Amino acid sequence: MSIDLKTLDVAAIRRDFPLLSRILHGKPVVYLDSAVSGQMPVQVIDRMTKYQRDEHTNVHRGVSTLSQEATDFYEAAREKVRKFIGAGSSREIIWTRGTTEAINLVAQTFGRMNVKAGDEILLSAMEHHANIVPWQMLAQEKGATIKVIPMTDDGELVLDSLDELITERTRILGVVHVSNVLGTVNPVKEIIAHAHAKGVPVLVDGAQAVPHLAVDVQDLDADFYVFSGHKLSGPTGIGVLYGKLAHLEAMPPWHGGGSMIRSVTWEKTTYLPAPGKFEAGTPPIAAAIGLGVAIDYVTALGLDRIAAHEHELLAYATERLAAIPGLRILGNAKDKASVLSFVVEGIHAHDMGSLLDGEGVVVRAGHHCAQPIMTRFGVPATTRASFAYFNTREEVDILVSAVLKAIELFK
Repeated sequence: MSIDLKTLDVAAIRRDFPLLSRILHGKPVVYLDSAVSGQMPVQVIDRMTKYQRDEHTNVHRGVSTLSQEATDFYEAAREKVRKFIGAGSSREIIWTRGTTEAINLVAQTFGRMNVKAGDEILLSAMEHHANIVPWQMLAQEKGATIKVIPMTDDGELVLDSLDELITERTRILGVVHVSNVLGTVNPVKEIIAHAHAKGVPVLVDGAQAVPHLAVDVQDLDADFYVFSGHKLSGPTGIGVLYGKLAHLEAMPPWHGGGSMIRSVTWEKTTYLPAPGKFEAGTPPIAAAIGLGVAIDYVTALGLDRIAAHEHELLAYATERLAAIPGLRILGNAKDKASVLSFVVEGIHAHDMGSLLDGEGVVVRAGHHCAQPIMTRFGVPATTRASFAYFNTREEVDILVSAVLKAIELFK
């Protein structure tokens, strides 16, 4: 793969993604659904296959050469994650099944420790269900209250409301870094600083951010930062919880079992320090190794070049779609990542998604696990196109043509 120093060689990159050569309904596939799952390059697929074919065994505890090798590969992937998000120690990197499990882990450990009856949990109006439901469950259990940071019609958070919303009863603030519906890039560093000035810790949902933006958790000063591997050109079934070490050391284990203990007797169990105490049982070894290779891949491309390419595609797609009569784009924030949600007058999003699929264009249609956003904008669902570093302007043109064709069918 040959990449120019300033721009991405997209044609070369596309050869690394087998799915992009697939024919769908007689047409070349146009994959515009990276916000739900990024495609894996062959480098990730081949490395996971090699582990499963030639190296497969369990990690830690084993004295065999195979076990020691697998442990080295597995822990090397953890170190890659640490460097990728700028954490201070690999002990601050916890493997989870994904963003959802990572948030649940924090809610059921840190949250249970710190949230009491009458307390408040502050979330933003643009959260994914994964950063709403676990906190609602905790609030119901503890007798706490959920409060919400509002947003504007353009899809930007009303940060002036923070002074009023953060009170002496606020125990944690949860905020999405990049909205999976609106594409809004929230000023999380500013939000964190505001919360910390009042002694409130912050969890950031970075699932949609890490594929598009350079993230430095120490610079952000995030207490917790979570993301999933499959949105970062890696496999499903693997995710990351970053937590400040002081928090992790104070938090109790969530799952119990093998691998997370120092010793077990009938009378008492003592636990490993972080990260071990949060990783009970056999971990997703192949997936962790695969995520490490995915990080190598996007790092080699350069997140700055990825961002520039995706922003160009987003601007082009926004201009072309916005010119279509009856089409409304949701989310017009000044700072956006490459997510574009829209509705078309007289056509349900599911029908639009099906018609686009018939043209080989893969998009997402529905509420995107963000029903409060749908309610806020007065729509039941949207059609969402999301762009990655392997997409092209020609694919945007195909999307636009397919939308126009669908509109003609409904006339």
